[in-house]
Amino acid sequence: MAVKPRREGKRKTKFQRAADGSMTLMEHLQDLRNRLLIAVLVILVGTAVAMVFSEDVIHFLSDPYCGSTLASSESDEGATCDFALDSPISHIGLYLKVSLYMALVGTAPVWLYQLWAFIAPGLHRNERRYAYLFIGIAAPLFLAGAVLAYFVVSHGIQFIMLLQSEDFVIILNLESYINFYIAVMMVFGIGFEFPLIMLMLNVVGLVTAKRMLGWWRIVVLLSFIFTAVFTPTPDPFGMTALAICMLILYLAACGIAYLNDKRRGITAEDELDDDEAGDIGEATDVEAATPVGAEDIDDHGPATERRNRLGRRVDGFDDVT
Repeated sequence: MAVKPRREGKRKTKFQRAADGSMTLMEHLQDLRNRLLIAVLVILVGTAVAMVFSEDVIHFLSDPYCGSTLASSESDEGATCDFALDSPISHIGLYLKVSLYMALVGTAPVWLYQLWAFIAPGLHRNERRYAYLFIGIAAPLFLAGAVLAYFVVSHGIQFIMLLQSEDFVIILNLESYINFYIAVMMVFGIGFEFPLIMLMLNVVGLVTAKRMLGWWRIVVLLSFIFTAVFTPTPDPFGMTALAICMLILYLAACGIAYLNDKRRGITAEDELDDDEAGDIGEATDVEAATPVGAEDIDDHGPATERRNRLGRRVDGFDDVT
C-alpha cells in the first residue's frame, strides 16, 4: 500500500504571506479590494439600521437649543421649539447624514479591523503591539471629547440665548444646526488626541518626559490658540473647557512618558537642557611632544618593504630631488 508523503509544514496564512513578502502585487490588490468591499457593505448595513434611530438622535441633539429657547420664553404659554429646512426633501438628506455618522461610529471596530489587517503585515511585531495600544486609547479619548462637546454646546447655547433680543425671533436651520454640532464634536475629539500624539513620540524615542515638561509654556499657548480658532462656539466656556482638558491630558501623557523613560533607564540627568553646555572636565596640563627619531620607526612591515623595493630611504623623508 502506497504511503502518502508527509507534508513538511502547514500552509501559510494570508497574513504570514503578506508579512514575509511572498504575496504578489495582484494578490495584495485583491486583498485590498475584498477588505474595502467588506467595510463598505458593513457601513451600508449600519446606515440602514441607524435610520430607525436617526430621528431620536436628532431630537437628542436639538434638546439643548429647545431647552434654552423654552426657558427664555416662559412667559409665552404657546412657546415652541421651531427649526427650518431649505427644501421639502431636506429632512431625508439629514436623516441619511445622521445615519451615516452613526454607522461610521457603530461599525468602527469592523472597518478599522479591515484597515488594520491590510497594514499590519508590513509592521514589526513591537510596532503592532504599540499600534494596538494606541488604537485602544485613541477611540475612548475621541468619544470623551464628543461627550464633552455636547455639554459645551449646551452651555454655549444658553449663553447665546441670553443675548437674544425681544424684537426678533431666532429660527435655526436644522441641517446647519446638526452640522454645527458635528463640527464641535470633531474638534473636541481631535483635540483630545493631541496628548496621545506626544506620547507616541516618546514611545518611539524622539522626545523624553523632561523635554515634554519643558515645553509646557508652548503647549499652553498652542492649546488656547487651537481652541480659539477651531471651536465654533463664540462663548469662552467652550474654549476654556477644551483647553483645560487638553492640558490635563498632556500632563497625564508626561507622567506616562516619565514611567516609560524610567523603564528604559533614561533619567533626567541623561538629557541636557537646550541652554545647558556639556561638562568637558577641568583643563589639565599637556606635556610637550617628544621628537621621533629614525630608530623609532619600525623597519619591518609591508609599507617599509615597498619603500625599500622602490629604492627610497627608510630613515628619513623620501628623496624628491
